[in-house]
Amino acid sequence: MSIEIFKKILNLEFTERVGRTEYCAHVSLIKYITGLDPQSKNPEERENAYKKFFAWVPYDFLWSTNDGPDWASLGRTTDMGHAIYAEGGIDYRKPKPCPFTSIDEVLNFDAVKEYGGFDIEERANFFKQSLENAQENYPDIFVTGGYYKTIVSGCIQTFGWEMFLAGVGADPERFGDYVLEGFFNLSMANFIAWAKVKPFAFICHDDMVWSSGAIFHPDWYRKYIFPRYKKLWDVLKEKGIKILFCSDGNFTEFIDDIARAGADGFIFEPLTDLETVVKKYGKTHVIVGNADCRILTFGSKQDIEKEVLRCMNTAKKCPGFIMAVGNHIPPNVPIENALYYFEAVRKHGKR
Repeated sequence: MSIEIFKKILNLEFTERVGRTEYCAHVSLIKYITGLDPQSKNPEERENAYKKFFAWVPYDFLWSTNDGPDWASLGRTTDMGHAIYAEGGIDYRKPKPCPFTSIDEVLNFDAVKEYGGFDIEERANFFKQSLENAQENYPDIFVTGGYYKTIVSGCIQTFGWEMFLAGVGADPERFGDYVLEGFFNLSMANFIAWAKVKPFAFICHDDMVWSSGAIFHPDWYRKYIFPRYKKLWDVLKEKGIKILFCSDGNFTEFIDDIARAGADGFIFEPLTDLETVVKKYGKTHVIVGNADCRILTFGSKQDIEKEVLRCMNTAKKCPGFIMAVGNHIPPNVPIENALYYFEAVRKHGKR
């Protein structure tokens, strides 16, 4: 059973095959495999499409986070728009003006005052019910707890990139000491609520780097970001909860910092170096990744098999390895390429 496989992997026990999950936005692929429409107006068909797809892959865990109410309904956020990604361009959205018009507004922002405090017990009950409902919908795979807008991602959603970078650039100490403290306090309240739920595994998501690596000077991260991660994660670790840290981009240079802060595993794109992570943490941590979606999109079958073998030859020897494409399997991947990828993973993922 996939749930038991996932739990063994999180406990660093070898399983008969490598662990599996995916992040798939490819509606036509899911429909091709299952014969069901994941965008059907019939909710039962939608749910069954995903159930069949998850079982076919097979998923051992479902990537899931829950931050509570949408911040946009509580206070100011910046809608930077969205490029076309989903089939039919249904996710396209034009950017809206940033509600922050001065650096002073940014440097005096308090996330708790803006988005409001809340009752911890009520929030914990909300998280618990949401998680139980999701697990009931997908009883054969593990659904994680998690939080998305931990610190850096919170800043991005609130200020947008331009004002976020301008604020840090204008006064990195003020931003780090005061502005980040507000986001940290808001996250801490949610992490305390999540700790009461006691999920076996928790995804802490924070897009804190770019594809080229650090957004800010590494010393700034080490002074203002990673110590706050540790405080947040300590709350969960006291309850025995396994923490999987997830970020887009390339965080190879920070892998030691993240491990020292208390992460039990890493979820990352192909930009973060798998070989480095395996060499340092292959025996002690969960590793989720990191086939390159660009190869599935534009490569030949030989290229795809080579990419699968790159991941397997590097990480299959690790008890905590879970194979997945990073960042997603997008809708422009040719279906025959995706099917070949899945076949190659089944073939080479056996131990």
